[in-house]
Formats: sequence, structure tokens, C-alpha cells
Amino acid sequence: MGKGDKGTRRGKIWRGSYGKTRRRKERKEQPVAPTPARPPRPAGR
Repeated sequence: MGKGDKGTRRGKIWRGSYGKTRRRKERKEQPVAPTPARPPRPAGR
């Protein structure tokens, strides 16, 4: 029951795997708003 145990949270963290005891973070889907187009900058000096 430690780092070598595939079923425990600590074991999953150590191995870098996921499962029932170590869920992946659920991403909140955000609506992608289009960026407003900026007017072109005036020419250099």
C-alpha cells in the first residue's frame, strides 16, 4: 500500500497513471470569443 501499489492514489501519482482513484481534472469548456480586429498601426517615423 504505497508507491508500488497500482490501486492507490500515491501509486498512481508515482507511476503517472490515472483511474478511479486518481481522476483527471475536468476541464470547463468556455465559449471561444473571436478576438476583435484592431485597426492597423500608422507607419513608422
